[in-house]
Amino acid sequence: MALTADSTAAPPGAASPGTDRETRPVPGDPAVLKVVPARHHARWAAAVAVIVLVSQFAHGLATNPVWEWGVFRAYFLSETIVQAVWVTLRLTAYATVLGFLLGTVLAFMRLSSSPVLQTVAWSYIWIFRSIPMIVQLVFWFNLSALYEELGVGIPFGPVLWSVDSNSLIGTVGAAVIGLTLHQAAYAAEIVRGGVIAVGHGQLEAAAALGIPRLRQIRRIVLPQAMRAILPTAGNEIIGLLKGTSVVYVMSIGELFYQVQVIYGRNGRVIPLLLVATAWYVVLTTLLSVAQYYVERHFARGADRTPPPTPLQRARRFVRDLREAAVRRDQPAVPLKPLGESR
Repeated sequence: MALTADSTAAPPGAASPGTDRETRPVPGDPAVLKVVPARHHARWAAAVAVIVLVSQFAHGLATNPVWEWGVFRAYFLSETIVQAVWVTLRLTAYATVLGFLLGTVLAFMRLSSSPVLQTVAWSYIWIFRSIPMIVQLVFWFNLSALYEELGVGIPFGPVLWSVDSNSLIGTVGAAVIGLTLHQAAYAAEIVRGGVIAVGHGQLEAAAALGIPRLRQIRRIVLPQAMRAILPTAGNEIIGLLKGTSVVYVMSIGELFYQVQVIYGRNGRVIPLLLVATAWYVVLTTLLSVAQYYVERHFARGADRTPPPTPLQRARRFVRDLREAAVRRDQPAVPLKPLGESR
């Protein structure tokens, strides 16, 4: 009897002839390779070294008696120091507002098509960026030696009204003028860089719609330029906050000057310098937080869904912990056997 092709088939339940060949692992097959996690030995060693150094520094802060933490606590919130911090904040605020207003004007003067305005703005920026801040402050402090009286009158003609320089510009006024003029030179370049970053097509489209030039700048150019201006401007303001310590040469009672006066009397140099350092760190931190939220505000046009803030992340973390605790406290629902009617 002849055998048909079907007679060579394997009986039911038996493996087909090619099964062993198909299931046998092939050398080099990614599915059967052993996965070994990457071991970052250098990264772990660097992390351990950093932790050791930070721990040693923290231990020195806590145990070194030279820091005199008792003196630090006594002076950190003293009335004299708090008033000095207030003077520092006032100088920073005045110089920031006036400096960036003047700097914005200078920036648009440099961007204008008038060669006279361009030359004047460029010369101002060149001069005031070349002179150190301390030299400018001392110069304005001694302005009365150069001009005993300041007045208003006809150009190259008689003076109609004049006043004594010392009575018009006091010590604080001279400090504000020096800080403002110094800050304006740097603010002008910051604003100019932000305006240049905005595409020229924005102005062309606004001009085609008949929008006035001033409104183009105020409503179209500056809101977009703020995204490029703010990071550098924030650094400049923080630098100005710390730069106000230079006015100690004018005997103005700001933070660093008052610290010098106090440790000149009691000789506690290290703890009082630590007081000034701690206050500068606190003020810089507050300015950094404000800069973060201002940048987030002006980034809304570019990012419709900005990332959550640290406070929002903390709230979400607490909410997730509460939800996990509620789910853990709920009784488990027993599973019904298969085939049991509901």
